[in-house]
Amino acid sequence: MAKHDFQYFAHEGLSNMFSHGFMSFAAVGITVACLLIMGTFTLVALNANQLLRDLEQENEILAYVDDSYDGTQARALQKKLQSIPNVASATFISKEEAMETFKAQYPDETLFQDLDPEILRDRYAIKIADLRQQKQTVEQVRAVEGVAKVNAYEEIAGGFITVRNVATVVCVALIAILFVVSVFIISNTIKLTTFDRREEIAIMRMVGATNGFIRWPFVYEGFLFGILGAAVAFLLQWGLYEAVAQGVANNDTLQLISVIPFTEMWIPVAVSFAAAGVIIGVGGSLSAIRKFLQV
Repeated sequence: MAKHDFQYFAHEGLSNMFSHGFMSFAAVGITVACLLIMGTFTLVALNANQLLRDLEQENEILAYVDDSYDGTQARALQKKLQSIPNVASATFISKEEAMETFKAQYPDETLFQDLDPEILRDRYAIKIADLRQQKQTVEQVRAVEGVAKVNAYEEIAGGFITVRNVATVVCVALIAILFVVSVFIISNTIKLTTFDRREEIAIMRMVGATNGFIRWPFVYEGFLFGILGAAVAFLLQWGLYEAVAQGVANNDTLQLISVIPFTEMWIPVAVSFAAAGVIIGVGGSLSAIRKFLQV
């Protein structure tokens, strides 16, 4: 197709967009609303997933060293524990360090302040790389010579995995549903503007215009709707996200919740909004014009 044809199509798409003021505003507004809903839900899901990952990182396995091992022998176990495939780190905690931590938890209990560290055991705080393999890792830790006991909260780890899996499935399902609904709504909105031009389309068909020649201006129009809607939605999403993040940061009861800075995500968010906007706009336009191109 010649270059001037594309320029004509782009000009027609732009002029059509401005010639239907209210309907164009409605199409862009609906695109913005749909993208904003999908974007907000996606960002909430990303932050929830990051929070779960942070909680997973705090989940530890405690491996207690045999009482017969002295300090040197106990520290020598670190290399063996770190060599286990799924172990991310193994931090040695001496009896004295464990006692200091215990006393710090009960500063007002004078009875606990004079306890002898020898009543405790040297231990290792072990973090694992993949919670799904925690059971196998615990068995491997138990098998290390010199480890007398292992404390692992497998129910908590299983709960983290279940919550993350459910959240992922729900997130993907809702985003997919919202995307389909968005295409349907924008299609019907553009279909109204197309209906106003049905006589013009019929005349163009009678004089021999091809389907492609009729279709392309609507494709450009949908493209412009999508890009404009994506730009507005992105700016609104940025402002809304920053406002919520600031509110969470200033709320003492929500200090444990960490919010991912938007500056770390703005590029993928912008690309996703632009791609979704174009797909919604162009897809809606193609769906709307199909009926009027049927013989």
